[in-house]
Amino acid sequence: MPYRLRTDRLRAVARQKGDKTGYAIAQRTGLAESTISRLLRGKTQPGAKALLRICTVYGATTEDLMEFLEPAA
Repeated sequence: MPYRLRTDRLRAVARQKGDKTGYAIAQRTGLAESTISRLLRGKTQPGAKALLRICTVYGATTEDLMEFLEPAA
């Protein structure tokens, strides 16, 4: 099933921890800043490992951060 990261929700949970920039998110999660940048701009979607890392660090669930899309007809 296709999915996409809800960047608005990622930014919201990050802000709750004081992370207002992509750099701050990268530092806290341990993911590359370029990866976070691409995620926040919607250029790529997180793999399972990256998604779980983000969820763990920010205390979110995959359902909090992901939107599952209907398959194209």
